Amino acid sequence: MVVKDLVVKIPEGVSVNVEGDKVTVSGPKGTLSRTLSYPGVEIRVEGDEVFIGVTKDRRRQRAIAGTYAAHIRNMIKGVTEGYEYKMKIVYSHFPIQVKVQGDEVVISNFLGERHPRFAKIVGEGTKVEIKGNELVVKGVDKEAVGQTAANIEQATKVKDLDIRVFQDGIYIVEKG
Repeated sequence: MVVKDLVVKIPEGVSVNVEGDKVTVSGPKGTLSRTLSYPGVEIRVEGDEVFIGVTKDRRRQRAIAGTYAAHIRNMIKGVTEGYEYKMKIVYSHFPIQVKVQGDEVVISNFLGERHPRFAKIVGEGTKVEIKGNELVVKGVDKEAVGQTAANIEQATKVKDLDIRVFQDGIYIVEKG
């Protein structure tokens, strides 16, 4: 017996399938799957709406239901529009060289270092494009795109130097 429901609308061209704890969202840009399970929270699809319901009206269950609704909305947005992070390469003395090799971003000549730094590309559909002094991280999974951008930013973190002077790095400038 469901006490309270949250409703997420499914737009045209998108299909949502719930099998047990696994939620699969398919759209024009791809497919995303995620396991969403918590005691007292159930997800069901009726027509063009997804209902996230709680069996007991408790604060914790309502919070988890809201989180699940947000995850499903993000998955729907990802398979319809996609996510894109723009990053800027900044350097003052040593020009940074960036290239993509397999599932890693290789950052060479950062602060004149001899050994390259590596940043992992997370997720299957996540792509990194290099356009001059800009990097563009694209994909359908919001978490994978955000984590990839964070990995690149963290790989160029300046250590043991004054960050007010050495402002070199690759930084997120736009999320969309």
